[in-house]
Amino acid sequence: MRRSHYAATNMAAKSEKPCELTLDLQPISPDEDSSGSCESINEAPPQTPSSPSKAKPDNVVFRQSNRTIYTAGRPPWYNLQGQLKEPFVIGLCGGSASGKTTVANKIIEQLGVPWVSMLSLDSFYKVLTPEQHKAALRNEYNFDHPDSFDADLAASVLKKLKEGKSVQVPIYDFKTHGRQEQMTNIYGANVIIFEGIMAFAYKDLRDLMDMKVFVDADPDVRLARRLKRDISERERDLVGVLQLYNTFVKPAFDQYIAPTVVYADIVVPRGGENNVAIDLIVRHVRTQLEQRGFNFRAQLRSFHQGQPLPSSLSILESTPQVRGLHAIIRNEEASRDDFVFYSKRLMRILIEHALSLLPFKKHVVTTMEGKIYEGRKFAGKRLCGVSILRAGETMEPALESLCKDVRIGKILIQTNEITSEPELHYHRLPKGISEDHVILMDATVATGAAALMAIRVLLDHDVKEENILFLSLITAESGVHTIAYAYPKVKIVTAAVDPEVNDKYHVIPGIGNFGDRYFGTAN
Repeated sequence: MRRSHYAATNMAAKSEKPCELTLDLQPISPDEDSSGSCESINEAPPQTPSSPSKAKPDNVVFRQSNRTIYTAGRPPWYNLQGQLKEPFVIGLCGGSASGKTTVANKIIEQLGVPWVSMLSLDSFYKVLTPEQHKAALRNEYNFDHPDSFDADLAASVLKKLKEGKSVQVPIYDFKTHGRQEQMTNIYGANVIIFEGIMAFAYKDLRDLMDMKVFVDADPDVRLARRLKRDISERERDLVGVLQLYNTFVKPAFDQYIAPTVVYADIVVPRGGENNVAIDLIVRHVRTQLEQRGFNFRAQLRSFHQGQPLPSSLSILESTPQVRGLHAIIRNEEASRDDFVFYSKRLMRILIEHALSLLPFKKHVVTTMEGKIYEGRKFAGKRLCGVSILRAGETMEPALESLCKDVRIGKILIQTNEITSEPELHYHRLPKGISEDHVILMDATVATGAAALMAIRVLLDHDVKEENILFLSLITAESGVHTIAYAYPKVKIVTAAVDPEVNDKYHVIPGIGNFGDRYFGTAN
């Protein structure tokens, strides 16, 4: 089992202050590194507040009444077969400045559910032509019209997010009336909140929503809020804001927004002040989430007992050298120096074996003697290593010593001490990983629950199942069956298969807690 304090201690290594994972209005997932390489968790860039004038999913820490809400890890979002469960999508519609964001924040706070994504229709304003841009500067362009939004793109992004995929969301800047080159990456959600003034105006978007909430407020209140917001946050003048309101905003509400109340499941008068309505919404969402939950680690311990090992498994040949290395690192009396040294030796041999399972193609070269030599070379586009923290990170140096310019990603999965289920806390994957062959690494595998989650993360980022090699020094038989049953195209490569897992989820005969022995953190 992974030590539950690892995230807090390791991520706070460079700070004397306690470090906790925080609940943003989107999952905690740093953007993909544009260079393709990835930083370790200790070096992960801090979340910084975004400009209020930019329509992007907020990267700020969510606070309510001077309280900060912290997240736990994300529990399994798939079943034993690796199939996804859809997140619950809440659609929020209402007039401009009606309090949609306030309602969304209160729903998030009262739910207390980690991994919530908030998506705004404002991010999908269409790019203006030069003529439209000039009209916008003169306050003569109608932003409150259904044709002002790229509804097809919004529906595509929301659909992909609901399917559990990683998505790229545009960033719209209201100061320049254009999209920025940079995009925001969003991945993983148990609950998705989609809000916008025209959220119910498009059938494709409505069909993706599990609950539709219309937020209503008095017109005078909405006007006062809009004046305050546009003047203080979007640097507009009083005359211009009133001109836009009378010319476009109010007529658009009467013509396009108010009529969509017929699609709402719940109408919330007075917006964020209506605590009774918000409480009803939260109760319903909790019920739906409980019905969709998957908790199955206990089942995995005895999964497929007595069945033959799958054909997708490749076991390192048990030579005298390999058995000798196992004898050293499995020995409870082995010193830490010996454990680390001989573990590294075994890792290198294992990775050499795994590399031979990659696809190769014919490669002809001319030798120094002017003769032709027919060899082989890697047939894929790129090779990427992804470690499951913390024990999997110990295998990175061996991979990097054998593969020049290999790209590295990281996934942090920990065991919940109460439920014993794995939870996803952090991931950082190289850009364009969907085109790579991926070597996924973990030092040991018991039930296979963490491996199942890590593979699901890769698939959600469009990595092909057949392009994944899962490497482990020691794998329990039940863990092998778990992975092979859910993902039969994933190649499983290990140095040894141990027969059982005890009731504490320890591999038997096993090796002990690999991370503690390697890093010297055993009690």
